[in-house]
Amino acid sequence: MTQGTHHYVADERNENVLIDINGEHFARPDAKISVFDSGFMLGDGVWEGIRLHAGKLAFLDRHLDRLWRGAKAIHMDLGISRAETVRRMYAVLEANGMDGDGVHIRLMVTRGIRSTPYQDPRVVVTPATIVIIPEWKEPAPETATRMLKLATVHVRRGYPDVQDPMLNSHSKLNCITACIQAAQASADEGLMLDPHGFVATCNSTHFFIAKDGEIWTSSGDYCLDGITRAIVIEIAREAGITVRERNFSLTHVYGADEAFTTGTFAGVAPVGSVDGRILGESRGPMVERLQGLYLDRLARDTAGGDHS
Repeated sequence: MTQGTHHYVADERNENVLIDINGEHFARPDAKISVFDSGFMLGDGVWEGIRLHAGKLAFLDRHLDRLWRGAKAIHMDLGISRAETVRRMYAVLEANGMDGDGVHIRLMVTRGIRSTPYQDPRVVVTPATIVIIPEWKEPAPETATRMLKLATVHVRRGYPDVQDPMLNSHSKLNCITACIQAAQASADEGLMLDPHGFVATCNSTHFFIAKDGEIWTSSGDYCLDGITRAIVIEIAREAGITVRERNFSLTHVYGADEAFTTGTFAGVAPVGSVDGRILGESRGPMVERLQGLYLDRLARDTAGGDHS
C-alpha cells in the first residue's frame, strides 16, 4: 500500500471504473494502449493530476495551463482544444457517476504511436494519445495529522539543460529512484537536493519549512512548478505570513520549527522528522493554519458556476 501523502482509502468501485482513451470509454480491464505508444516506449509525454471537489475539477485552469506549457516545451501537439479536454474529463466523470468529492483524475498525454521503437519524433504516425483515468480516491484520514518521515536521498534534481525538472513529464525515473531509496530507509518520501546541495523538493511533493514565524521553500529553480505549492505561497502571503523562496540547506531543515509538504492529492501534510532529526511529535500551528487556509481557497475555487 502506498504510504506518505499518497496513502489512500481503497475503494472497490475502482475495479469497474470507466477510462477515457482518445474520447472513447473503456472498462478498466479493457483500457489498453499500443506497445508502440510513445509514453510506454520512451516516457514521451506530459500529465496532470486533478482533484474533483464539490463536483468541480479544482484549479483546473492552472492545471491546463501547465499541461499546455509542457506540451509546447517538448514540441508536442495535443491535437484537441482545451474545451474538448474539459468536456472529455467531465464526460467520463459523469459516465462513472462521479459528481461530488473523493475523486482524482490522472490526465495523461503522450506523443502518439511510433512506427518503430526509436526516439525520433518523426517516426510518430498517429495524433497524441490522451488518456483520462478517474478514480474514487480519498487521502487516508490521518494524512492531515500523521507526521511524515523524510529521508534525504542521493538522487539530485538536475540542471534544466539535462532534463528540466519543471516539466511534468512521464519520464520520472529519477523520482522513482529517490522513492525507492526513501522506502529502503523506511521513510515516507525522499527529500531531494539540487546540484548545489540546497534543498529542492521531495520525490512526489514540494517541501516547506517554518522558521521564526516565516515559511521557506526552495528557489523553484530545480523543481516542478507545483500548483499546490504556488497556491500555498499565495494564501500565506495574503494572510500576512512572510514566505521566502530561497536556497537553504539541510542544516536549516534540521533546525526548523515545523516542516510540511504540498501536493494536489493531499494538500498540506505535516512532516515530523528528516534524517532522524525530530521536528515535531504532532502537527504544529503553522501547518494547521495553512491547512485551513488551503481548504478555504479550494472551496472558493470550486464554488458555484458550471464547468462548460
